[in-house]
Amino acid sequence: MGPVAQGTQQGTQEDAPEGTAPATQREMEPGLALGREPEVRTTVSGHRPPTEQELGAWRAFLRAHAGVTRRLEEDLLREQRLPLAMYDVLVQLVWAGGRLRMTELADAVLLSRSGLTRLVDRMVTAGYVRREPSPGDARGVFAVLTDTGFERLKAASPTHLGGIGAYVVDRLDPEELMALGRACEKLASPEPA
Repeated sequence: MGPVAQGTQQGTQEDAPEGTAPATQREMEPGLALGREPEVRTTVSGHRPPTEQELGAWRAFLRAHAGVTRRLEEDLLREQRLPLAMYDVLVQLVWAGGRLRMTELADAVLLSRSGLTRLVDRMVTAGYVRREPSPGDARGVFAVLTDTGFERLKAASPTHLGGIGAYVVDRLDPEELMALGRACEKLASPEPA
């Protein structure tokens, strides 16, 4: 049995009494089911495991990200028939001056290289971007924003920016919004050596 499961039983749906939910992660972690903090151990990476309160903050972050992203995607699809990933590619290209190497674009939009290749294929077909070979690098390819892509971004931006306002900005006071920005910048930066 692994360290997380020591001294606990990991229930399944079949184990749960009728009418009750199956065992949760809380019930499976030593000490948490009893209402006390688990013993502090060191993880493989040498960091202490998070407390229940810290895990709660993490889960809230994940729920917020998933919920806001889902609503932004729904709005763009319903009002603009444009997937959020395509919108993101168009934004990244504008911010980069209209062109990016495919590898840089994949990093910017947080997609796998193969996922980005398929997405850019669809965007080329729609006329939003074109591919150009990289001078001096036979394997390098640029994604280049077209005028059609720029116009598509301009048309979709009010929907997306309105969603950001409704789902994030209007729900937080200015201090919370600035604290969220600082926290996310800290999390997005590379881990200190």
